[in-house]
Amino acid sequence: AGALPANRFADTRPGPRHPPGWYGVPGEGGERRALNLSASLPPPRALAAPPPGTATQSIGGLPAERDLGPWLLALALLLLAADLLLSLVQRGLLGRRLMARAGLAMVLAVLALPLASGAQAQAPAARGPSAEMPLATRIGYVATGDGAVDEVVRQGLAGLSDYVNRRTAAALGEPLALRPGQDDLSFVPLLYWAVTGDSPDPDAQALAALNEYMRQGGIILFDTRDEGSGEGYAPGARAALQRLTRGLAIPPLVPVSPEHVLTRSFYLLPPELPGRFAGGQVWVSREEDRANDSVTPVIIGGHDWAGAWAVDARGQNPYATTPGGARQRTLAYRFGVNLVMYALTGNYKGDQVHVPAILERLGN
Repeated sequence: AGALPANRFADTRPGPRHPPGWYGVPGEGGERRALNLSASLPPPRALAAPPPGTATQSIGGLPAERDLGPWLLALALLLLAADLLLSLVQRGLLGRRLMARAGLAMVLAVLALPLASGAQAQAPAARGPSAEMPLATRIGYVATGDGAVDEVVRQGLAGLSDYVNRRTAAALGEPLALRPGQDDLSFVPLLYWAVTGDSPDPDAQALAALNEYMRQGGIILFDTRDEGSGEGYAPGARAALQRLTRGLAIPPLVPVSPEHVLTRSFYLLPPELPGRFAGGQVWVSREEDRANDSVTPVIIGGHDWAGAWAVDARGQNPYATTPGGARQRTLAYRFGVNLVMYALTGNYKGDQVHVPAILERLGN
C-alpha cells in the first residue's frame, strides 16, 4: 500500500496499491478521509434461484440460549431425594408401598420447581412497566416511535446493564421504555434519548415532566448518533435536538474535560468517551453550576453508545465500532459503567480532582 495524494483522492479507485480504508494524518487533530470500496462497485445483481432440489440452509434465526439452571437443580434434588428414600428402606425405616408414595410426591414437587421458576421470571412482564419500576434499579429510555431505533437502544441498555452487573456491585434490571408526561420518570436515575430527525416535539406535559426530572437529580443522555459518520447516518438529528430541547431548562454546557467525574467515577477514561463512533465532543453542564451538587442534568453527544453496547439474542455485538474496533467497544462499555455510577452516586469522586490542592493545604 502506498500514500495517496490529496488532489487525486476523488479520482482514485481502491485497489492493491491504494486499498480501502482511512487516509490522512494520524493522531489527534489530524484530518482523515475514507476511501470506500462501495463507491467503485457495480450495482448489485440478484442471484438466480437455485435449481430445484438444491439443499439450502439459513444462516440466521439461530435459537437463543436456554436457561438450564432450574432443570439441573431439580435433577440434583431428585437424585438427593432418591438417595434419601433408598437409605430409609435399607435401614428398615420405610416400607416399599410408603416409599413409592413418598417418592412420587417428591418427584412431582421437584419437577414443579423449574415450572415455578419460569412463571416467576415471566410474572413481572405481565404486570407492565408501572408495576415493575419500583422493584429494581433500571435505566430508562425515551420511546421514539421508530421501532428499529428503539430496539437498538433496548439491546444497548440491556447489554450495558449486564456488563454493569458483572463488573460492579450495582444490580440493574431490564431497561424501560418511557414516555415523558405519561410515565413516571422518578424511578430511573438515567434516561437515554436517541434523537432522530423526525422525533415529535414534546408537548407541555412532557416538557414539565422532563424539567422536573432534571430538577430532582435525574440525568438525560441525548444521543444524535451522527458523530464520526456524517449527517447521512442520522439525517436531521442535530436540528431535531435543538427543536426537542427548546423548552427544557438546560444550563450552559461545556465539553467534558479530563478532570470531569465522568472520566473517573469507576474507570479512568479519556474525555472523548467513544461509542459506536468516535471523534466528537461530549457536552455537560459547567461545574460552576451548583444545583444538585454540580451533577450535570444533561449529557449531549453523537457517538451512538447504545449501538456499541447492544447485544442480540445470541449474545453477540451486532454493530461494528469504528474506527477503533474491539478496543473502542471496551472503552464504550467502560464509559457506560462510569455513566451509571455517576447517575447512581453523583459527584462522590469529585474531591479527587482537588487532591493536589488539599495536600498542599495540609502541608502548609
